[in-house]
Amino acid sequence: MALRSLDNALPIEIERPKKQAKVVVTQNQKQADCVVNDENKAPLPPGDAAVDYVPSENLEAIDDPDSIIHGLVGGLESKDWLEICRSLNDTRRFALFHSALLLPILDKVLLVIVKSMKNPRSALCKTSVMASADIFKAFGDELFESSTSDAFDDVILQLLLKASQDKKFVCEEADKTLKAMVESMTPLLLFHKLHTYVKHSNMRIRAKAAISTSHCVSKMELDRMKEFGFVSLVQMAVNLLNDRLPEAREAARSIVVSVYEALTKDEEQKQEAWQDFCQSNLPAIHAQAIVKIASS
Repeated sequence: MALRSLDNALPIEIERPKKQAKVVVTQNQKQADCVVNDENKAPLPPGDAAVDYVPSENLEAIDDPDSIIHGLVGGLESKDWLEICRSLNDTRRFALFHSALLLPILDKVLLVIVKSMKNPRSALCKTSVMASADIFKAFGDELFESSTSDAFDDVILQLLLKASQDKKFVCEEADKTLKAMVESMTPLLLFHKLHTYVKHSNMRIRAKAAISTSHCVSKMELDRMKEFGFVSLVQMAVNLLNDRLPEAREAARSIVVSVYEALTKDEEQKQEAWQDFCQSNLPAIHAQAIVKIASS
């Protein structure tokens, strides 16, 4: 039998390397990876990564506040952002129900809250903003004390920044907190803190500061306006009337109306008294614009 030519032999099939199966990473797995920084720890279940934004009216007192207070600052300084959120909610509960225990460490708590507001994680930022609101409600004018005044200044600036940013749900929460701040404090004291930001180089911060400042002015009694100075208030409004953002211009008009109502309260000829005031204290072009706002 003739041998088969090697040229006609079937080609040897070359085994191709098998493709590696693609690993699909789910959104929940991504969240778990973000939560756990320590590779030696097991990832948290997806449900544990959720953060509850509890309204103030739904918060409850702490069962054993005396034991919890000692670890509060440590929890706020944790490297685990979920632990920080839990501690921020505990801070809110202390402020509303156990404020006497929170007061001695309030300056430290405010500094940590500022740090949390600067965190790029939106959930942590929003929770810290909510904590600020409850602290304002609980302590009010006590925040002007020397022990907390500097930290309070930092909180105000961060709130103005957060109210000016593009993350809507953080921005809205910061706006609510700024309103809570005005409602909780003596208007003139807060006005002295806020009015410097009306000249801020960032136009968004300037506008948010103008809104809060106008709310303070609307709450001031006549004597408090006199104490700061009617002329100074109106000159501030003049500067804001030419601002680039409509919110700042609207705040300026609100300030003018508040000053007009206070200044002419006991005057029979209100428009004449207001016109005399404006013409006596402002350049003619500015006086005319301010007079029109009150008469419109």
